[in-house]
Amino acid sequence: MTQPRIALDVFSDYVCPFCYLEMPELDALAERFDGRVTIRWRAFELRPDPEPTLDPDGDYLHDVWGRAVYPMAAERGMTLRLPRIQPRSRLAHEAAAWAETQATQHPGAGDTMRTALFRGFFEESLDLSDPQALSGLAGALSLDGGALHRALEQGDHRQTVLDDQRAARELGIQGVPALRFCMDGEHAGVLEGAQPRRQLFLAVERLLDALG
Repeated sequence: MTQPRIALDVFSDYVCPFCYLEMPELDALAERFDGRVTIRWRAFELRPDPEPTLDPDGDYLHDVWGRAVYPMAAERGMTLRLPRIQPRSRLAHEAAAWAETQATQHPGAGDTMRTALFRGFFEESLDLSDPQALSGLAGALSLDGGALHRALEQGDHRQTVLDDQRAARELGIQGVPALRFCMDGEHAGVLEGAQPRRQLFLAVERLLDALG
């Protein structure tokens, strides 16, 4: 099967509400351009150790959520709650990378895990830094929670996460979501921030027109 000539790299973090809010727009893009665009989710840890995490009850988060997150969630028909914790997300990214490797036996495992991580954090304050919580989540998705726990302990997918982080840095990406378009393997531009689907559709249509 011929690979699509257009690819979209989605740099995101599981502690970023706008990344979660972009999921339905990207789902719509995948449906609209099925077979013509490949969407690849890439890891981007907003606050890697030793950078301090945000105060879960601080003024900054309450302001951002009240001013932007809740209105966008209502507009996009999604339910988000300001999490009670602000954990580091490295292990969540590693868990998502592990789930991608399970797709042969469990088709769609990567997408299922990704959605569950976002939903778990933004609806139930799931501790994304807790290996036990992550392995429990895998088990609830009918994946092998024990295998995930071992992979996290051994750092089996840590390099994948670090490689994504380095790629983002080389592109000058400092915040997420960041959407990088490629055409025939060549960089074709970056859109920063949560985009409405119309903007995404226009970007892909321009690239398809350029391909002729």
